[in-house]
Amino acid sequence: MSATLYSPLSSGIYSSSSFQEKKLRIAVGSAKPNLIFKPQRLFSSIRAASNFSSSLDTGLSTELDAVTSYSEIVPDTVVFDDFERFPPTAATVSSSLILGICSLPDTKFRSAVDTALADSECYGFEKSDDRMSCFFNKALVNVGGDLAKLVPGRVSTEVDARLAYDTHGIVRKVHDLLKLYHGIGVPPERLLFKIPSTWQGIEASRLLESEGIQTHMTFVYSFCQAAAAAQAGASVIQIFVGRLRDWARNHSGDSEVETALRRGEDPGLALVTKAYNYIHKYGYKSKLMVAAIRNKQDIFNLLGVDYIISPLKILQSLKESVTPPDEKYSLMRRLSPQSAVNYNFTNEELLKWDQYNFASSMGPAAVELLSAGMDGYVSQSKRVEDLFEKIWPPPNV
Repeated sequence: MSATLYSPLSSGIYSSSSFQEKKLRIAVGSAKPNLIFKPQRLFSSIRAASNFSSSLDTGLSTELDAVTSYSEIVPDTVVFDDFERFPPTAATVSSSLILGICSLPDTKFRSAVDTALADSECYGFEKSDDRMSCFFNKALVNVGGDLAKLVPGRVSTEVDARLAYDTHGIVRKVHDLLKLYHGIGVPPERLLFKIPSTWQGIEASRLLESEGIQTHMTFVYSFCQAAAAAQAGASVIQIFVGRLRDWARNHSGDSEVETALRRGEDPGLALVTKAYNYIHKYGYKSKLMVAAIRNKQDIFNLLGVDYIISPLKILQSLKESVTPPDEKYSLMRRLSPQSAVNYNFTNEELLKWDQYNFASSMGPAAVELLSAGMDGYVSQSKRVEDLFEKIWPPPNV
């Protein structure tokens, strides 16, 4: 089974960890030649291998060549520094990105925000909160529309994390965003909607996917989240390997994490392995995306997973590491649909997930990390609205 970024992928533009540096970040995949940017890029083709292979093809010359033959690699690069080296092919528009755009008045995306703030439809709301929410939606969609013109893949749009425990609130928000996208000519097949993996978020995914609206479930830190999202039909499920590992270094009391540690396994990698095998053994349509990669070994241990978001410094290291044909070691594909068939699950893991057994299966790692991730999203959203309150109406309008 071959999965390419032209499926397309949902990863995307991220804000830098430091806005003081005034850089925006974009997770970039690769696909067929980009029609907008010059085709000078690191990857000419990135796709998962269609057939299981146990070792490195001796015709491949670098570690990067090897890993990209097994998994889609999504470079996480700086928009304004690396357009030529890493032309973006898929993107995410988020509250963090909006903040970053507003910190860089000369960026090409700033006009999309200013246009949103000048939209007369939002003026009719008497309450400031409603008006700012309207402007926020318009800004997300305007920027998303600009990105859709620049990338051949899908644009994933962050859904307000303040709705994370409100299934119908999420569905209404996605419908509102989708209507705005329709208004600027972006078709639904070019879009994903990024939703926190609470039970209510997963239920919203189920409803939206039943309508043909593609969802991207984020903040997955436990098997029950991944399995429930797969059962809901989520298009993309994103697991943060490094964050789960960091939690395990400083905490205890999570049975899922401790089971992995007793087997001598990294808990983040173990979760990806179990989720991948579950999805492929039982025929779910979901694609598995892995983020928070810390080093090259993480990538080697995940070869075969659908998508890997990797920092540029790791990709550069892979590119510079040559693997001659007579190299004594080989890079092994760790995950494949064939190997998934032989993975054994317990009866407890093969539940039809509902709200009760989902809640009882969420360990402290998933609860804390999910909460922390959503708190970050909520904080960024509030910052956007506070900023819009200060700069509305924009100059020259």
